[in-house]
Amino acid sequence: MSSQSILSQATDTTFDQLIEDIAVDLAKYKAEGKKIFASSSFQPQSVVLLDIISRVDNTIPVYFLDTNYHFPETIAFRDELAEKLGLNIIDIKSKIPVKDQVDENGEPLHIHQSDRCCHINKVEPLEDILKENDVWINGIRKGQSAVRAQMQKEEEGKHGVLRYHPILDWDSKMVFKYINERKLPLHSLIAKGYFSVGCLPCTQKADPSKPLWSDDRSGRWAGKGKTECGLHTTLGK
Repeated sequence: MSSQSILSQATDTTFDQLIEDIAVDLAKYKAEGKKIFASSSFQPQSVVLLDIISRVDNTIPVYFLDTNYHFPETIAFRDELAEKLGLNIIDIKSKIPVKDQVDENGEPLHIHQSDRCCHINKVEPLEDILKENDVWINGIRKGQSAVRAQMQKEEEGKHGVLRYHPILDWDSKMVFKYINERKLPLHSLIAKGYFSVGCLPCTQKADPSKPLWSDDRSGRWAGKGKTECGLHTTLGK
């Protein structure tokens, strides 16, 4: 699917008030003396929250979990957005070298122990950041999974951090309408059939029978019986 055809299918939505509401929330946190950070996987739909942060307060640090398993296209997308949006991006990674992330048979953890792999490469590094901050901004949305559908715009996370989900109620049509209006770049893997992009070993193309705005995550951890990496479960309250 071409990027033009993707964007042409987005619906009409006015975003000014939504962005103003986010700006008010962030100003309130700052006035209360709270330390704020954001995290991003720089997958296809991440660009919306990142653009809003760049418009409201581009000094907010954006942490990227460098698992050493990302698609080259994701790294290129991260670098493109960093330059275009002027973001304060900070890469973090596991303290355990990739060569040591193996099971008892010497195979990479992502093959048979994907939960452990996600914990080492995502949960543990970000948990250290939570301990140093008060507010965690992330771009989860209710339509993405059953777990996320139960979440609130603001809720308590681990270590007393406030989890702030400013686009929780946005659907994918709103996301792509925003991208269209702002003329933001698209992750190059969308055109190749990937709707939700994680680490390369655990990501497949999406179900081709579903439209882009279905929030389809069938390509994530296919056959592994999981839908979350742990950031939004383990690092919850």
